[in-house]
Amino acid sequence: MTGRLPACVIDVGTGYTKLGFAPNKEPQFIIPSAIAIRESAKVGDQAIRRLAKGVEDLDFFIGDEAFDATGYAVKYPVRHGLVEDWNLMERFLEQCIFKYLRAEPEDHHFLLTEPPLNTPENREYLAEIMFESFNVPGLYIAVQAVLALAASWASRPIEGRTLTGIVVDSGDGVTHVIPVAEGYVIGSCIKHIPIAGRDITYFIQSLLREREVGIPPEQSLETAKAIKERHCYICPDIAKEFAKYDSDPSKWMRKFKGVNSVTKQPFSVDVGYERFLGPEIFFHPEFSNPDFTIPLSETVDQVIQNCPIDVRRPLYNNIVLSGGSTMFRDFGRRLQRDIKRNVDARLKLSESLSGGRITPKPIDVQVVTHHMQRYAVWFGGSMLASTPEYYEVCHTKADYQEYGPSICRHNPVLGTMT
Repeated sequence: MTGRLPACVIDVGTGYTKLGFAPNKEPQFIIPSAIAIRESAKVGDQAIRRLAKGVEDLDFFIGDEAFDATGYAVKYPVRHGLVEDWNLMERFLEQCIFKYLRAEPEDHHFLLTEPPLNTPENREYLAEIMFESFNVPGLYIAVQAVLALAASWASRPIEGRTLTGIVVDSGDGVTHVIPVAEGYVIGSCIKHIPIAGRDITYFIQSLLREREVGIPPEQSLETAKAIKERHCYICPDIAKEFAKYDSDPSKWMRKFKGVNSVTKQPFSVDVGYERFLGPEIFFHPEFSNPDFTIPLSETVDQVIQNCPIDVRRPLYNNIVLSGGSTMFRDFGRRLQRDIKRNVDARLKLSESLSGGRITPKPIDVQVVTHHMQRYAVWFGGSMLASTPEYYEVCHTKADYQEYGPSICRHNPVLGTMT
């Protein structure tokens, strides 16, 4: 490892992209996963239409700059965790590397992340871009859930570190419940939940719209997002919480102050029930989505019950939270309590069905929270990319030239990170 420049770690998510160098504890840049491009009005296929010639191909902006660029169309290369447009993805990575990280790709190994159930073809496309367009010396595409498990080690003693656990990963666009056994994802048991940060924002926006009149229409989404991030929390009992607010509103209500972007006049919003009703949709999804009514705690329980019987206890014992939408106060405590209730109810049922002849052994339910939860995937990647073992399992440029992009179809699992 001597004389080698640190690896670049890039975690492209649906809402935000985290960029930085190993072995830092936090990403150097967190930017929206958006790209602004010029689109001509010619009739024809979108991809062909965008294939500009010469300098025009460099005429685009990414991240926060994409929203400020006038006369450009804002696009999102990633939807629900999966890349939808590889042409845009290549341009997006180009500015991530050269403009933000200011790195020469030929001098750094790269660690990129992939969502659960990513197709081998997508992995090959990514390898092609990194090796052909950027000429990187080494590439490792890591599964986000495994990185999140590794990140949880920050709050554990060395003997308690394991790559077996269940990851509840909730970001801006999607929530996944992913079981991992010894570093390998149990793909057949993964569950996807159509509720994440963006849905909470929309729900808060609709609650405010029904009650508040002073919010500028063009800023209602932005206001709802700010309220979600500053004031929301998870409550233990929704009925008691309503009673608490009704008995002493002045103690629990909050005021949000903003400035109208057009008139520059200040406006204020009273924030009441929204504080706990917003994130409550994780546990009562029917509040915002009548087609989906299974609470998060029940989904986690179902996923574990679908897994092989010999890994169920270790999975209950290591439920790891990952992603910005799990950062609400008391989220872990509520999830642990609800899962424990489900488990205890099942054990009691099995005992009663056996007529009291069998007394099941109690199951220890443990939800792991830690201070790196928001950037868990990136932080896990940073830890992994700073070990000597990482360079041994990296796919190299020489391998790529000999065998082609198919080398990235299967990744060796790093099980002994220090």
